[in-house]
Formats: sequence, C-alpha cells, structure tokens
Amino acid sequence: MNNTFTKHQRLKSFYFSPSDEFKVIYDAPHFLMSFEIYVAGESGRNHIYKCKHYKILSLESLSLDVKYEFNSDNKIMYSGEVGTIILDEGEIKQHYM
Repeated sequence: MNNTFTKHQRLKSFYFSPSDEFKVIYDAPHFLMSFEIYVAGESGRNHIYKCKHYKILSLESLSLDVKYEFNSDNKIMYSGEVGTIILDEGEIKQHYM
C-alpha cells in the first residue's frame, strides 16, 4: 500500500529473509502493485476506503541493500534452551515506606 506522505521516505517496504522454505521459489518476473488509499466517507463507526491511484512496478532490476541481521524471539531467549544460559533469576521484594 502506498501512503502519499511516506512514499518518498526510506521505510522498508520490500525485504527478503533467508529460510528453509522460501516464499519465492522460481526464477520469474516479479511485480509489485501499489495502491494509494483514502478515506472516502463513513458508514456508522466504520471508514469507507477507496483507491485513488495505482502503480505496477517490475522488480527484475531492483537494486537491494544487504543487511545481515541476527534475531531471536522471547520464547527462545528466556527458555534457557537452544544456547541460552540463565545466569540468575529471582523475585524482587518490594519495600514500602
């Protein structure tokens, strides 16, 4: 989706993550469809959205930046398993004055 306020900023809108099960598995032309959406009115408490403009982009010659990233989620990080070592853990007592 294309926001007229952010389309000239450097927000990440297209990315590729290494995986054992890639989403893109075939060498083929890839296209991106972008829509400029606006609020056309309201129906009760709901907004009515309409498309004002569209753009179709070919990604075959898209220049990309490479960013190596290491990440984990909290379930893995705090589990004490899969390479994580819990050095200490305990309750913090509250002292009231």
